[in-house]
Amino acid sequence: MRRRTFIAALGGAAAWPMQARAQRAKEKPLIGLLTPGRSDNSDASLRTFNAFIPALREFGYVEGQNIFTERKFGEGEPDRLDGLATELVEGGVDAIVAFSTLAARAAKRATNTIPIVVIGMADPVGDGLVVSLSRPGGNVTGTTFLGPELIAKRVQLLKEIVPGLSRLDVLWHPHAYSDHTMAGMVKETESAAQSLGIKLQFFPAASADGISSAFDAMTIDRADACIVFPSPILFGVYPRIAEFAAQNRLPAMYAAREGVELGGLVSYGANQVDLSRGTAIYLEKILKGSKPGDLPVQQPTKFELVINLKTARALGLTIARNFLLMADEVIE
Repeated sequence: MRRRTFIAALGGAAAWPMQARAQRAKEKPLIGLLTPGRSDNSDASLRTFNAFIPALREFGYVEGQNIFTERKFGEGEPDRLDGLATELVEGGVDAIVAFSTLAARAAKRATNTIPIVVIGMADPVGDGLVVSLSRPGGNVTGTTFLGPELIAKRVQLLKEIVPGLSRLDVLWHPHAYSDHTMAGMVKETESAAQSLGIKLQFFPAASADGISSAFDAMTIDRADACIVFPSPILFGVYPRIAEFAAQNRLPAMYAAREGVELGGLVSYGANQVDLSRGTAIYLEKILKGSKPGDLPVQQPTKFELVINLKTARALGLTIARNFLLMADEVIE
């Protein structure tokens, strides 16, 4: 059988063409990777997506040698995910690694037999992906970043950093997760804001292309600060959000540290790259015969608080020493 030359391209498109599938040995699995994000480096979520396959090296899997991948990118358009998931299923992948709940739900609609390992679910039970965290059942398992549970904490932290905060803009993707999960996030935000005497205004962005109209409306609103809801689509456009916040001198709270590394003020949540690496062990177990439904969904044990002190100074904010000591990382 003629051998093909494999070129690893972490940020590229399909790493192993569909037509080459017949040439791989049966003992060398083909893994489909599905993300709503874009395939270029402007997408802040790409680092998390790309951390997964290298993590498999710890278990002896080397891409292009004894494991092969087929990457599918939604390019910031969630509506494309169902078709991409179907392509992976029809192409005969042995398992699907889905980045985010959006990709996982599309994969689950495409198959109820092929194992699906998910990186960073928001509310696995509420979103209908698993029966329970301890015993998922079905063909889905993976990790969760506890989406709704951390919203109130983020509002509280932002209030501590911006003492005069009375008007807060919420940038959100209304269909990032199930209606149940999104309603939970909204309720948590409203409850936290009410207890702190903060007035909320919600600004939706349904896709990467829709972010501009949300920015236009937020500019008119002139709030004291902004909080960015968890969302794989919004995660992907963190560079644009951070740039907008800087231009409008808007203190912003993010769900992941990438927003702060790009110039945002503060973030609080699970480390997404660590979640991606931690999810790799489940694919390894599945490839060795474990059933996804028997593998408990992993929950993060640590949440990191990251602050950009340079951004705080540019915004005229003084961060209390006790707050800085509480931070896991301070970017100077």
